[in-house]
Amino acid sequence: MCGISGIFDTTGQRPVDRDLLARMTTTIAHRGPDENGYFLDPGVGLGHRRLSIIDLSSGQQPMKTADGNVVVVFNGEIYNYQETRALLIDCGYQFRTNSDTEVILYAWMEWGEACVQQFRGMFAFALYDRRTQTLFLARDRLGVKPLHYSLLPDGQLIFGSELKVLLAHPGLPRAIDEPAVEDYFAYGYIPDPRTILRAARKLPAAHTLTIRRGRPVPAPRSYWDISFEARHKGSADDLGAEFIERMREAVRIRLVSEVPLGAFLSGGVDSSAVVAMMAGLSSTPVNTCSIGFDEPGFDESDYARRIAERYHTNHRARTVASSDFALIDRLSQAYDEPFADASALPTYRVCELARENVTVALSGDGGDEMLAGYRRYRLHMNEERVRGALPLGLRAPLFGMLGRLWPKMDWAPRPLRAKSTFQALGMSSEEAYFNSIAVTRDDRRRLLFTDDFRRLLQGYRAGDLYRDTMANAPADDPLSQAQYADIKIWLPGDILTKMDRASMAVSLEAREPLLDHKLMEWAAGIAPDMRIRHGEGKWLMKKALEPYVDTDLLYRPKMGFVVPISRWFRGPLADEISALVDRSTAMETGWFDAGFLRAAISDHRRGTRDNSRLLWQFLMFEKSVGRLLDAPVSVGA
Repeated sequence: MCGISGIFDTTGQRPVDRDLLARMTTTIAHRGPDENGYFLDPGVGLGHRRLSIIDLSSGQQPMKTADGNVVVVFNGEIYNYQETRALLIDCGYQFRTNSDTEVILYAWMEWGEACVQQFRGMFAFALYDRRTQTLFLARDRLGVKPLHYSLLPDGQLIFGSELKVLLAHPGLPRAIDEPAVEDYFAYGYIPDPRTILRAARKLPAAHTLTIRRGRPVPAPRSYWDISFEARHKGSADDLGAEFIERMREAVRIRLVSEVPLGAFLSGGVDSSAVVAMMAGLSSTPVNTCSIGFDEPGFDESDYARRIAERYHTNHRARTVASSDFALIDRLSQAYDEPFADASALPTYRVCELARENVTVALSGDGGDEMLAGYRRYRLHMNEERVRGALPLGLRAPLFGMLGRLWPKMDWAPRPLRAKSTFQALGMSSEEAYFNSIAVTRDDRRRLLFTDDFRRLLQGYRAGDLYRDTMANAPADDPLSQAQYADIKIWLPGDILTKMDRASMAVSLEAREPLLDHKLMEWAAGIAPDMRIRHGEGKWLMKKALEPYVDTDLLYRPKMGFVVPISRWFRGPLADEISALVDRSTAMETGWFDAGFLRAAISDHRRGTRDNSRLLWQFLMFEKSVGRLLDAPVSVGA
């Protein structure tokens, strides 16, 4: 695993400042502490930081072809590189190393932009071809590895694994992107391709960008999509057996490493499945690690211990105090732009623990998106039955009125907290699903933002992204449409960003076998009633795993990395959040209504409404923006 950076003059061949390139590359030294390297040519500079995993002796980057005409910097792993290498040897290419990096070079020479179709893995790379003065940027299909870029006003294009690489360039404009602020407070993260800065973008997952010197910079081009339209035939037993074989193969190809390797083990379905497959493929005990909490309601460590004992893993566990919020400043630095998934704290801690013994760790990320494991999918399908029985013309006024009149009762038993359900039943399928995943919903954001900020948005609304993605999904049922949108938006924007920054902050490579694109393409063909059945998400997966994981572990309620932020804002963080409303960089923008925020803090402290997620968003926005800009916020400039 590595970090990459670069500067490319799109208009000519102005010399690249080597010291500037080195400063940009050094900002991501944590991604590659083992080595660094640079390539400079007229009008182009490439930088690389290396975390050595495969071909330790000869995999240094930047790497060139034998004739020096093509050079690449690469972050990730190509798991099928040996098979692709054999194909290229048959085409007449000669290799000097046994690294997957060299495979990218000759794949480009043989297939050009279509080379990415040959790769099975996680990757973000930049390739420069001297022959045509072309820069080629590419990102893997699911967005496991990040890539940021910006076309500067002077015609230079800069890029890097993290936003901090771009921020090290003095020519990067620092104006905040107002729609990104709307996105952030809706989702808790900023979906691709936006960043918090108007001048910077993320290359979307499954996209490439080809820039030829002297020509306008085009829009990124998609090279892959996932379709839910085809359906597998066969019994649940047969499909379950095929799923196990495909998952085992996805795990197997991710066990290639010349450094110590292990796995995260939470005790949930997905991580338990990965560890079970690893144990069956390994001749030595698997290294596993887990994080527990000092509050029983948040702690899954006993479940992880049971899996570890069953598969005789070398298991290590560590308990995190429920008051462990000291990481907030470190995380805001790691994520660069505002990021409000509070489970980033325990994710960082488990990565920190894993890095003490291994350099590579397999995770269970992706199982919930792939096979409908989230509770929100089940609720969405229950609501769809009602929406399907009544036309929108009847539902909207009836349930809309009930939603407005029913009080918000976060303190009440769940059956009495019907306000959100009534509101959802009065909406279209797409609007309702967005409402279910929004951290701060439309009505609350209208109160949070000032009139001046809403005018700056010029009608932009964060929910349109989910609405349009679901409406245009290659899927013919509401469950698949919701999963498709999550795979395209939520997965790269939240889940994979969280793991990438947390793992790379401690120089750990994380691998996600459940996000193998071939496995996901197959899983998309499982019928909806085999993904959710009898109110059970991931039904087929769980049924197939019964020989490998105890049934009480498989069918227990999903917990996840839950963090007690609600209590923090009634205790140790209460004064800090109040102080930020009185004086902070965020409030100086004039974008946030101080009266609304003060009322939200007061309601939360009294326990009449749980506003912890909104308050966490505001706290992380302030922490990130203050550090990110290191200068006054540029408003409307």
